[in-house]
Amino acid sequence: MTRAGDGELRAFVNVCRHRGHLVAQGAGCRETLQCPYHAWTYELDGTLRRAPRSEREPEFDPSGLSLLPVAVDTWGPFVFVNPDPDAGPLHEALEGVPQMIADGGLDLDSVRFHSHHEWEQQVNWKVALENYLECYHCPVAHPGFSKMIDVDPDSYSLIVGEKTSSQLGPVRASALDGSGRAPYDARGDVGQSQYHFIWPNTTINIAPGPQNISIERWVPLGAKTTVEVTDYFFGPDIEETTIQEVIAFDSQVAEEDVALVMAVQKGLDSGAVKQGKLMTESERLIASFQRNVYDALTDAR
Repeated sequence: MTRAGDGELRAFVNVCRHRGHLVAQGAGCRETLQCPYHAWTYELDGTLRRAPRSEREPEFDPSGLSLLPVAVDTWGPFVFVNPDPDAGPLHEALEGVPQMIADGGLDLDSVRFHSHHEWEQQVNWKVALENYLECYHCPVAHPGFSKMIDVDPDSYSLIVGEKTSSQLGPVRASALDGSGRAPYDARGDVGQSQYHFIWPNTTINIAPGPQNISIERWVPLGAKTTVEVTDYFFGPDIEETTIQEVIAFDSQVAEEDVALVMAVQKGLDSGAVKQGKLMTESERLIASFQRNVYDALTDAR
Protein backbone atom coordinates (compact mmCIF):
# COMPACT_ATOMS: atom_id res chain seq x y z
CA MET A 1 0.00 0.00 0.00
CA THR A 2 1.24 3.47 -0.84
CA ARG A 3 0.15 7.07 -0.54
CA ALA A 4 1.72 9.06 -3.33
CA GLY A 5 2.25 12.81 -3.59
CA ASP A 6 -1.30 13.27 -4.83
CA GLY A 7 -2.54 11.98 -1.46
CA GLU A 8 -4.37 8.99 -2.93
CA LEU A 9 -4.17 5.63 -1.15
CA ARG A 10 -3.29 2.77 -3.48
CA ALA A 11 -2.57 -0.93 -3.14
CA PHE A 12 -0.71 -3.34 -5.41
CA VAL A 13 0.24 -6.96 -5.75
CA ASN A 14 3.66 -7.00 -4.08
CA VAL A 15 5.37 -8.80 -6.96
CA CYS A 16 7.88 -7.33 -9.41
CA ARG A 17 6.75 -7.50 -13.04
CA HIS A 18 10.20 -8.73 -14.06
CA ARG A 19 10.93 -12.07 -12.37
CA GLY A 20 8.47 -12.18 -9.48
CA HIS A 21 10.59 -11.01 -6.52
CA LEU A 22 8.80 -9.23 -3.68
CA VAL A 23 9.12 -5.47 -4.13
CA ALA A 24 8.40 -3.98 -0.70
CA GLN A 25 8.88 -5.16 2.87
CA GLY A 26 7.95 -3.45 6.14
CA ALA A 27 6.89 0.18 6.29
CA GLY A 28 8.58 3.49 5.61
CA CYS A 29 8.66 6.81 3.81
CA ARG A 30 10.02 6.64 0.25
CA GLU A 31 9.53 8.36 -3.07
CA THR A 32 9.83 5.13 -5.07
CA LEU A 33 9.69 1.35 -4.63
CA GLN A 34 12.71 -0.61 -5.85
CA CYS A 35 12.86 -4.35 -6.30
CA PRO A 36 16.03 -5.63 -4.54
CA TYR A 37 16.62 -8.32 -7.19
CA HIS A 38 17.41 -6.31 -10.35
CA ALA A 39 16.57 -2.73 -9.23
CA TRP A 40 13.43 -2.33 -11.25
CA THR A 41 12.03 0.86 -9.75
CA TYR A 42 8.37 1.85 -9.49
CA GLU A 43 6.64 5.13 -8.73
CA LEU A 44 4.27 5.16 -5.74
CA ASP A 45 1.37 5.11 -8.21
CA GLY A 46 2.67 1.75 -9.44
CA THR A 47 4.10 2.79 -12.80
CA LEU A 48 7.52 1.46 -13.81
CA ARG A 49 10.02 4.31 -13.54
CA ARG A 50 13.23 2.55 -14.53
CA ALA A 51 14.47 -0.88 -15.52
CA PRO A 52 18.28 -1.09 -15.80
CA ARG A 53 19.51 -1.80 -19.36
CA SER A 54 16.00 -1.54 -20.75
CA GLU A 55 17.40 0.83 -23.40
CA ARG A 56 19.25 -2.17 -24.83
CA GLU A 57 16.03 -4.11 -25.29
CA PRO A 58 14.20 -3.63 -28.59
CA GLU A 59 10.60 -2.45 -28.21
CA PHE A 60 10.76 -2.42 -24.40
CA ASP A 61 7.51 -0.76 -23.29
CA PRO A 62 7.34 0.19 -19.58
CA SER A 63 3.71 1.28 -19.87
CA GLY A 64 2.50 -2.30 -19.68
CA LEU A 65 4.72 -3.25 -16.75
CA SER A 66 3.22 -1.33 -13.84
CA LEU A 67 2.61 -3.06 -10.52
CA LEU A 68 -0.73 -4.86 -10.64
CA PRO A 69 -3.35 -2.85 -8.72
CA VAL A 70 -5.84 -4.24 -6.20
CA ALA A 71 -8.94 -2.63 -4.72
CA VAL A 72 -8.39 -0.62 -1.54
CA ASP A 73 -10.71 1.37 0.71
CA THR A 74 -10.90 2.62 4.30
CA TRP A 75 -13.39 2.60 7.16
CA GLY A 76 -12.41 4.46 10.31
CA PRO A 77 -8.77 3.56 11.10
CA PHE A 78 -8.97 0.34 9.06
CA VAL A 79 -7.67 -0.24 5.54
CA PHE A 80 -9.23 -3.06 3.52
CA VAL A 81 -7.75 -4.50 0.34
CA ASN A 82 -9.26 -6.93 -2.14
CA PRO A 83 -7.14 -8.76 -4.74
CA ASP A 84 -9.96 -8.26 -7.24
CA PRO A 85 -9.39 -4.79 -8.77
CA ASP A 86 -13.04 -4.77 -9.87
CA ALA A 87 -14.43 -5.57 -6.42
CA GLY A 88 -17.51 -3.70 -5.29
CA PRO A 89 -17.29 -0.82 -2.80
CA LEU A 90 -16.30 -1.59 0.78
CA HIS A 91 -19.53 -0.23 2.27
CA GLU A 92 -21.46 -2.96 0.44
CA ALA A 93 -19.26 -5.68 1.93
CA LEU A 94 -19.69 -4.22 5.44
CA GLU A 95 -23.49 -4.14 5.08
CA GLY A 96 -25.03 -2.85 8.34
CA VAL A 97 -22.00 -3.35 10.60
CA PRO A 98 -20.80 0.31 10.68
CA GLN A 99 -24.23 1.54 11.75
CA MET A 100 -24.56 -1.06 14.49
CA ILE A 101 -21.14 -0.08 15.84
CA ALA A 102 -22.01 3.61 15.78
CA ASP A 103 -25.35 2.95 17.48
CA GLY A 104 -23.51 1.01 20.21
CA GLY A 105 -21.69 4.12 21.43
CA LEU A 106 -18.26 3.72 19.81
CA ASP A 107 -16.63 6.77 18.20
CA LEU A 108 -14.61 4.88 15.59
CA ASP A 109 -12.81 7.96 14.29
CA SER A 110 -11.36 8.70 17.73
CA VAL A 111 -9.75 5.33 18.54
CA ARG A 112 -6.01 4.80 18.18
CA PHE A 113 -3.94 1.68 17.56
CA HIS A 114 -2.63 0.09 20.76
CA SER A 115 -1.10 -3.35 20.16
CA HIS A 116 -0.81 -6.36 17.87
CA HIS A 117 -1.29 -10.01 18.93
CA GLU A 118 -1.19 -13.36 17.12
CA TRP A 119 -2.70 -16.69 18.14
CA GLU A 120 -1.59 -19.78 16.20
CA GLN A 121 -3.97 -22.73 16.35
CA GLN A 122 -3.52 -26.20 14.88
CA VAL A 123 -6.99 -26.24 13.36
CA ASN A 124 -8.66 -25.61 10.03
CA TRP A 125 -9.64 -21.96 9.66
CA LYS A 126 -13.32 -22.86 9.28
CA VAL A 127 -13.33 -24.72 12.59
CA ALA A 128 -11.94 -21.63 14.34
CA LEU A 129 -14.46 -19.29 12.72
CA GLU A 130 -17.45 -21.55 13.37
CA ASN A 131 -16.58 -21.40 17.07
CA TYR A 132 -16.50 -17.60 16.86
CA LEU A 133 -19.92 -17.54 15.20
CA GLU A 134 -21.92 -18.91 18.11
CA CYS A 135 -22.29 -18.29 21.82
CA TYR A 136 -24.25 -21.49 22.43
CA HIS A 137 -21.07 -22.72 24.13
CA CYS A 138 -20.56 -19.60 26.27
CA PRO A 139 -22.39 -20.64 29.48
CA VAL A 140 -20.32 -23.83 29.68
CA ALA A 141 -16.97 -22.82 28.22
CA HIS A 142 -16.67 -19.10 29.14
CA PRO A 143 -17.70 -18.61 32.80
CA GLY A 144 -15.95 -15.24 33.11
CA PHE A 145 -17.51 -13.97 29.90
CA SER A 146 -20.94 -15.18 31.00
CA LYS A 147 -20.62 -13.23 34.29
CA MET A 148 -20.14 -10.07 32.24
CA ILE A 149 -22.43 -10.61 29.23
CA ASP A 150 -26.03 -11.81 29.29
CA VAL A 151 -25.86 -14.84 26.97
CA ASP A 152 -29.46 -15.91 27.51
CA PRO A 153 -31.00 -16.56 24.06
CA ASP A 154 -33.77 -14.05 24.80
CA SER A 155 -31.17 -11.31 25.39
CA TYR A 156 -28.21 -12.23 23.16
CA SER A 157 -29.09 -11.07 19.62
CA LEU A 158 -28.03 -12.86 16.43
CA ILE A 159 -28.21 -10.94 13.14
CA VAL A 160 -27.55 -12.60 9.79
CA GLY A 161 -26.77 -10.61 6.66
CA GLU A 162 -25.81 -11.76 3.19
CA LYS A 163 -22.04 -11.66 3.78
CA THR A 164 -21.89 -10.46 7.39
CA SER A 165 -23.29 -11.57 10.72
CA SER A 166 -23.40 -10.03 14.18
CA GLN A 167 -23.80 -10.99 17.82
CA LEU A 168 -24.93 -8.33 20.29
CA GLY A 169 -24.80 -9.05 24.01
CA PRO A 170 -26.05 -6.72 26.77
CA VAL A 171 -24.03 -6.26 29.96
CA ARG A 172 -25.44 -8.01 32.99
CA ALA A 173 -26.81 -5.64 35.63
CA SER A 174 -24.60 -7.31 38.23
CA ALA A 175 -21.53 -6.33 36.22
CA LEU A 176 -22.60 -2.69 36.27
CA ASP A 177 -23.70 -2.30 39.87
CA GLY A 178 -20.80 -4.20 41.37
CA SER A 179 -22.89 -7.00 42.86
CA GLY A 180 -21.28 -9.59 40.57
CA ARG A 181 -17.64 -10.54 40.17
CA ALA A 182 -17.16 -9.11 36.69
CA PRO A 183 -13.70 -9.39 35.06
CA TYR A 184 -13.43 -5.57 34.82
CA ASP A 185 -15.49 -2.39 35.22
CA ALA A 186 -17.89 -2.41 32.27
CA ARG A 187 -19.30 1.04 32.88
CA GLY A 188 -18.63 3.49 30.05
CA ASP A 189 -19.71 4.81 26.67
CA VAL A 190 -20.09 1.36 25.10
CA GLY A 191 -23.20 -0.25 26.49
CA GLN A 192 -23.02 -3.73 24.98
CA SER A 193 -20.64 -6.28 23.54
CA GLN A 194 -20.55 -6.61 19.75
CA TYR A 195 -19.03 -9.37 17.64
CA HIS A 196 -19.18 -8.94 13.88
CA PHE A 197 -18.10 -11.27 11.08
CA ILE A 198 -17.25 -10.03 7.58
CA TRP A 199 -16.93 -12.69 4.90
CA PRO A 200 -14.65 -14.50 4.46
CA ASN A 201 -12.24 -14.22 7.41
CA THR A 202 -12.49 -10.87 9.24
CA THR A 203 -14.03 -10.36 12.67
CA ILE A 204 -14.58 -7.22 14.74
CA ASN A 205 -14.94 -7.22 18.53
CA ILE A 206 -16.15 -4.51 20.90
CA ALA A 207 -16.12 -5.06 24.65
CA PRO A 208 -18.54 -3.13 26.85
CA GLY A 209 -17.30 -0.14 28.82
CA PRO A 210 -14.47 2.04 27.49
CA GLN A 211 -14.02 3.12 23.91
CA ASN A 212 -12.43 0.02 22.34
CA ILE A 213 -12.43 -2.16 19.25
CA SER A 214 -10.29 -4.99 17.93
CA ILE A 215 -10.15 -6.32 14.40
CA GLU A 216 -9.00 -9.82 13.51
CA ARG A 217 -7.93 -11.71 10.43
CA TRP A 218 -8.14 -15.50 10.57
CA VAL A 219 -5.30 -16.53 8.28
CA PRO A 220 -4.97 -20.17 7.15
CA LEU A 221 -1.33 -21.25 6.86
CA GLY A 222 -2.31 -24.78 5.90
CA ALA A 223 -5.18 -27.23 6.08
CA LYS A 224 -4.82 -27.48 9.85
CA THR A 225 -2.96 -24.33 10.88
CA THR A 226 -4.68 -20.99 11.47
CA VAL A 227 -3.27 -17.74 12.84
CA GLU A 228 -5.72 -15.38 14.52
CA VAL A 229 -4.18 -11.93 14.00
CA THR A 230 -5.61 -9.26 16.33
CA ASP A 231 -5.06 -5.50 16.45
CA TYR A 232 -6.44 -3.54 19.41
CA PHE A 233 -7.61 0.08 19.29
CA PHE A 234 -8.69 2.25 22.24
CA GLY A 235 -9.94 5.76 22.85
CA PRO A 236 -7.18 8.35 23.34
CA ASP A 237 -8.06 9.02 27.00
CA ILE A 238 -8.38 5.42 28.22
CA GLU A 239 -5.95 4.60 31.05
CA GLU A 240 -3.44 1.83 30.45
CA THR A 241 -4.67 -0.16 33.44
CA THR A 242 -8.17 -0.27 31.94
CA ILE A 243 -6.75 -1.26 28.56
CA GLN A 244 -4.84 -4.15 30.09
CA GLU A 245 -7.95 -5.34 31.92
CA VAL A 246 -9.92 -5.42 28.66
CA ILE A 247 -7.13 -7.24 26.81
CA ALA A 248 -6.74 -9.73 29.66
CA PHE A 249 -10.49 -10.41 29.54
CA ASP A 250 -10.33 -10.95 25.78
CA SER A 251 -7.21 -13.12 26.05
CA GLN A 252 -8.84 -15.37 28.63
CA VAL A 253 -11.78 -15.99 26.31
CA ALA A 254 -9.37 -16.59 23.40
CA GLU A 255 -7.39 -19.17 25.38
CA GLU A 256 -10.61 -20.99 26.23
CA ASP A 257 -11.65 -20.92 22.57
CA VAL A 258 -8.30 -22.30 21.38
CA ALA A 259 -8.73 -25.29 23.69
CA LEU A 260 -12.23 -25.85 22.33
CA VAL A 261 -11.34 -25.75 18.65
CA MET A 262 -8.30 -27.96 19.15
CA ALA A 263 -10.60 -30.60 20.67
CA VAL A 264 -13.09 -30.17 17.82
CA GLN A 265 -10.34 -30.66 15.25
CA LYS A 266 -9.26 -33.88 16.93
CA GLY A 267 -12.86 -35.09 16.92
CA LEU A 268 -13.27 -34.29 13.23
CA ASP A 269 -9.95 -35.96 12.39
CA SER A 270 -11.19 -39.20 13.93
CA GLY A 271 -13.61 -39.59 11.04
CA ALA A 272 -15.91 -41.53 13.35
CA VAL A 273 -18.86 -39.13 13.09
CA LYS A 274 -19.75 -38.33 9.49
CA GLN A 275 -22.41 -35.69 10.06
CA GLY A 276 -23.05 -33.19 12.83
CA LYS A 277 -26.28 -31.43 13.81
CA LEU A 278 -26.59 -27.65 13.79
CA MET A 279 -28.98 -26.00 16.23
CA THR A 280 -31.01 -23.95 13.76
CA GLU A 281 -31.69 -21.08 16.18
CA SER A 282 -28.56 -20.85 18.33
CA GLU A 283 -26.15 -21.64 15.48
CA ARG A 284 -27.75 -19.93 12.51
CA LEU A 285 -24.65 -17.76 11.98
CA ILE A 286 -22.69 -20.96 11.35
CA ALA A 287 -25.32 -22.09 8.85
CA SER A 288 -24.93 -18.77 6.99
CA PHE A 289 -21.13 -19.14 7.01
CA GLN A 290 -21.33 -22.71 5.68
CA ARG A 291 -23.65 -21.59 2.87
CA ASN A 292 -21.15 -18.91 1.87
CA VAL A 293 -18.30 -21.45 1.91
CA TYR A 294 -20.35 -23.83 -0.23
CA ASP A 295 -21.33 -21.06 -2.68
CA ALA A 296 -17.74 -19.86 -2.99
CA LEU A 297 -16.48 -23.38 -3.75
CA THR A 298 -19.20 -24.16 -6.28
CA ASP A 299 -18.77 -20.76 -7.97
CA ALA A 300 -15.04 -21.45 -8.28
CA ARG A 301 -15.76 -24.77 -9.98
